[in-house]
Amino acid sequence: MNPSHDIAVFIRVVDLGSFAAVAKEANLSPSAVSKIVSRLEDRLGVKLLQRTTRRLVLSQEGETYSIRGREILAAIEAAEAEVTAGRGQPRGHLRINTGTAFAKHRLAPLLPEFLKKYPDMTVELSVTDRRVDVVAEQVDVAIRVGPLGDTSLVTHRLGEVRRIIAASPAYLRRHGTPKQARDLLSHNCLHLRGFSRLAGWPMYVNGERVLLPVTGSMSSDSADLLLDLAVSGIGIVRLGDFLGEAALSAKQLVPLLETCHDDDPTPLNALMPPGRQNIPRVRAFVDFLDGKLRTANQRSIRG
Repeated sequence: MNPSHDIAVFIRVVDLGSFAAVAKEANLSPSAVSKIVSRLEDRLGVKLLQRTTRRLVLSQEGETYSIRGREILAAIEAAEAEVTAGRGQPRGHLRINTGTAFAKHRLAPLLPEFLKKYPDMTVELSVTDRRVDVVAEQVDVAIRVGPLGDTSLVTHRLGEVRRIIAASPAYLRRHGTPKQARDLLSHNCLHLRGFSRLAGWPMYVNGERVLLPVTGSMSSDSADLLLDLAVSGIGIVRLGDFLGEAALSAKQLVPLLETCHDDDPTPLNALMPPGRQNIPRVRAFVDFLDGKLRTANQRSIRG
């Protein structure tokens, strides 16, 4: 009997929601998975899962055990990694998840240096704009922009993202440069769909913060697409500073209305399942990213 193996199987049943899914993942039969969970319940003397014809439901004891079980497995992995790390640098496979824009504009340029620094590590980067279940999908580190809400995950603050308003020199030559917030109402403003908190553009008018109902000929759920359209001279865009910094540096975009625009600082965090923050490969990545982003933020502040 291997208690840690039984715990791991039970937790994957919780994550995937069925014996059959875990059996397929682990190359076992569903009955074998069911027996492992039953053996665990018999040893503990409690029911961890309530089995119905349609689904498996965690009991109160099962909920407590799954939380503690995750911590135990993470602690075992961290201990083993720390012992083996004594023979050299952090090693192993690192699973990272983040959004499309952050992956392209911030993370991708940094990964070659990280992999060069840690040659015994491999990285699996999943890129999606949906909020993944970090625990169920076995992600080591998720990078998130925006409010966290309630979360049981371990968080590490990496900094913040600020918004900018910008347009290309060609657009401004054709249509003029807005001088005050309400001037935007007569311009073609490119709108990012799918984020209710970004629906209006927060501006200061006569000292009062208002959400300006800007309109334009183009909307998209892709900030990258809107960036490309703005550079091509289609209209004015509002986006995260990390998306626009390269275009601003290359003079492809010009910042606008900096004195009356609320740049809406939004937290940027690394999220980790409890216990995984102590695993050397995870700690190495978070520390590396933290250092690089702080340097980038300091350069941005200095202008």
